[in-house]
Amino acid sequence: MIKASDPAAPVSAGSEAWQLVYELFQANKPFMAALMAEFDLTPLQGWALKLLNVTQPLTMSDLADALGCDASNVTSIVDRLESRGFVERRPSAMDRRVKELALTAAGSEVHEQIVERMHQPPPPIGNLSQADQEQLRDILRRALDSVNV
Repeated sequence: MIKASDPAAPVSAGSEAWQLVYELFQANKPFMAALMAEFDLTPLQGWALKLLNVTQPLTMSDLADALGCDASNVTSIVDRLESRGFVERRPSAMDRRVKELALTAAGSEVHEQIVERMHQPPPPIGNLSQADQEQLRDILRRALDSVNV
């Protein structure tokens, strides 16, 4: 936790809020790892599966961008998902050299289960009062809305 006397403490409320969001994310990595372990997936594999959808295949490079990793890392993630029967690679209609990733029926089923589980908040958020959860949601939604403008 950040203390006011800490020389590295943020100088503004926005800086402190960003640091707290980051710390909350880091503190909940074990929660996400346990959630994805329910599906025998790593957090990155689970997040990749969540990003894919049935109607709009993603290219390997689009998935790499969304995951914030190198395309070579996505290959091993997709290999694992493909070996489980969750994803299939297809040539792009626009450029046959480009591979698109599509969910299979099994992948779609696990995708839905992951989405449902990810909508259950981790304890630090779930333990807040309903009013605090709503206020946090509204503030974060406004922050994200300014990104999507």
